[in-house]
This record gives sequence, structure tokens and C-alpha cells, in this order.
Amino acid sequence: MTYELVIGLEIHAQLLTDTKAFCRCPNRYGEPPNTLTCPTCLGMPGALPVLNRNVVEQSALLALALNATIHPHSKFDRKNYFYPDLPKGYQISQFDEPFSSGGWQDVEGEWGMKRIRITRAHIEEDAGKSLHQDDGSTVVDMNRCGVPLVEIVTEPDFRSESEAAAFITAVRELLRYIRVCDGNMERGSLRCDVNISVRPLGQTALNERTEIKNLNSIRAVERGILCERERQIRIYESGGQVIRETLLWDEATEEIRPMRRKEGADDYRYFPEPDLVELTVSPEEIERYRDGLPELPNVRRKRYREQLHLHEEAVAVLSGDREQGDYFEALLRLGVDARTAAGWMQGEVRRALTSENRDMADFPLAPSALAELIQAVERSTISISVAKDVFRKMLTDGRSARAIIEAENLSQVSDESELRLIVERVLAENPDELAKYKSGKRNLMSFFMGQAMKATRGRANPNRLAELLQELLDTP
Repeated sequence: MTYELVIGLEIHAQLLTDTKAFCRCPNRYGEPPNTLTCPTCLGMPGALPVLNRNVVEQSALLALALNATIHPHSKFDRKNYFYPDLPKGYQISQFDEPFSSGGWQDVEGEWGMKRIRITRAHIEEDAGKSLHQDDGSTVVDMNRCGVPLVEIVTEPDFRSESEAAAFITAVRELLRYIRVCDGNMERGSLRCDVNISVRPLGQTALNERTEIKNLNSIRAVERGILCERERQIRIYESGGQVIRETLLWDEATEEIRPMRRKEGADDYRYFPEPDLVELTVSPEEIERYRDGLPELPNVRRKRYREQLHLHEEAVAVLSGDREQGDYFEALLRLGVDARTAAGWMQGEVRRALTSENRDMADFPLAPSALAELIQAVERSTISISVAKDVFRKMLTDGRSARAIIEAENLSQVSDESELRLIVERVLAENPDELAKYKSGKRNLMSFFMGQAMKATRGRANPNRLAELLQELLDTP
């Protein structure tokens, strides 16, 4: 029997606020265990939560980027469960009246373009972190308690592990673009739970599902889905029934193992959070948040393809990283041709970033500085080879292109009489090669061109130099 895979995702994105969701403890990663806590995030008696306004602002940006509807009224609920890293015995979350719902995100792959429906994107706080020791004991770090999250819940619209991976990639790109989450899955600032079921191909009803918790890489998501798919098929093929349970993915062995029976809403005993008032967002605030959104990746990709006619590699690079795309946009506003600008971004700029192991945000040249250099090439002030050398010097000492060109006398030689003397000298210094050229070895043209460019330290106007070389070489 052929089975169809059905997948839904729950993605937890940690927001980039300075402080936690309901207290003033710093929201930072990597600090010593249990140093970023207070009575509020530890749930001490009498401590009251106060909602961080920046959590609402970042959640709104994310909801709008996901094409979701922000509800004018939403409320917080207590999600009750007992676990060592949850000191309050409950998690502040949202249940029946979430912050936003009803969005979508397009994903692209070998299947073409597919629209994934988003059920909801709601606000909640994180729990602490259990650290399992080599001796079998477990210690708990409470620093993450109260860290703000947005949980993105999708409809069961995925039919393959590749579609799920593409969606997570797209959401991570989106989170970074609007600067509400760094998307670092290894550190846990982006985590994914996967709900999986299989059914006979052609069946419309959904079969029982299981959930794999806290997958911390896209590869783990793909491998976990495939492993659980095969497990469920084996159960059905042997006449058994899949039970609803929560599973863990063992990264070391690449195996699924059971964690606990999967809870439902009744198990969590949701009830309204009594210490927080209803969250209200006015239409004016929503429009203000909408105005704060940048051009999103899918929109930018489409524009680069259809309006600027960039090739796919350039589209991927310049739309996949907001800082690189914004830098490219600044070059365009300064009058640089789109394809020329894309060539520099993919070539010299990318090489510089890679060799220095730095991000675009740390790139030392302002767009105006690079535009000045590119325009010097376009005006034939310097050749492209000289420009690349000038670019490296600009990165090293911070001087402008004009200052380097003038100080080192790098301006391109276009004077015909000067170039003619250089070509005549090169031909005179290489009589054997000249004789071979005259006898029919026309490929020596590149040799003479190289020698002439060397004689001018790359400063010769290549087009005029080539014309003079051809003229003198073909002279009887």
C-alpha cells in the first residue's frame, strides 16, 4: 500500500528583546547558569508579571510578515504542567484568543511554489533548560525562564520532509529579515516541533499523529520525519495502531524514542492568566507596525527576477540576506547599474566577507565609497583589474577610491600616442613572438596584450590598447 505523509509544524521563535517577556531580567544567551533570574520569572509568591511592550511590537511585525490577522483583543492563559525546568508549574501562553491567526507563507522547491497555511502565531514565555549530565543526573538552568517566544503553528499542509525543511528555512529567513529573532537553531532561539501522521494515498481523513519535540536543526527535522514515517508505516502494515505520543529525536543515534503520552488541551488545564489584563492593539498601531516592515524576501526575489533581470545566484544571495540586499539597494540609488552592482556584491564584496569571516553589517566600506570606485571604472578612469586592487586597499587603510587613484597615479592611460609608444616597445622587445604571430599564430595576441598591460601596470585602456595592438601587429 502507498502511504501519504501529513505534517504540521510548531515553530518557537525567541524574540530579540533586551529584557524578558514579563520582567526586567536581561534576555541574553550564554551567561552563567541561573544568573538572569528574579522572583517574577521564577514564580515566587507575590511577584506579578508586567508585559514587555517590545514583545508586542516584535510579535506584530512577525504576524504581519506572515500575512496573519492581528486581533484587536487577545488574552494570556496559564498552561499548567509540571517539569523540573518550569518553576512556576505553569507557562504563560495564549490558548483560545491568540494574538494573531490565519496567515500563510509561500515556499519554493522542486514542487514549484506552495502556500502553507498558518493557523496562529501567539505570544508565550519560555521555560528553563534541563541539562543532563554524564553521571545520569540532571541540573536545571533557569536563565531562559520568561524569555519571550512567538509560537507559529501551521496547518497540516506538508507532504514531504523537503517541504517542511523549505518552510523552516523561509521562516528563519523572514525572522532575520524583520530582525525579531536571530534564527539560531543550535542555540535554541529557533526550535521546531513536528506533528506527523501517515494515511493511505487518496484518503482524506487524518490518521492519529505523533509529535517530535525540540528539533534543533533542519537536518534533524528531515531525518526525524523520515524515521517516524517509516515507523508508523511499519505499525500499520503489521496491523497495529499508532498512538498519540510525544517523541524525542536522538541526534547521536538518529533514532526516535518515546518521551510521554501526548497531552491535549484538557491535560494542560488552561485558564485565563489572572495577573495580566487583556491585550488590546488598536487599528492605528497595527498600521504603524505595517509601515515598519521592510520589503520582504519573496517580494524582493520577485522584483530582482522580473524587473532587474538578475541571474538566479545573484537573486538568491541578495534576497536571502537583508544586509547584503540593502547594501545593493543603496548602490542602485547611487546610480550604479544593477548587474554591475550585483557582480561586485557576488565577487569582491563576498570574497572580502568570507576572507575576514565577517557579516555585511560589519563591512567597513559605505555604499557611497564602493559606488565611487565602480563609477571610476564606468568612466574609464581606471580599469577593472586596477579597481579590484584599489578595492583591497580601501578595505585595508580606509582611504577613498579617488585618494588611492591620485596618490598612486593609477588613472587609466587612454592617450593614443602614449599607448602607441608602449605597443611599439613591446613588439620590439619580443621579436620571436612577433615572427610567430606573423606566421599565423594569432593566439599570441593575448601574450602581447598581457605584456602591454604589464608595461602600464594595468593602467592602459584595454579597448584602445587592443585596437592599437591589432593595427600594429597586422601592419606588414
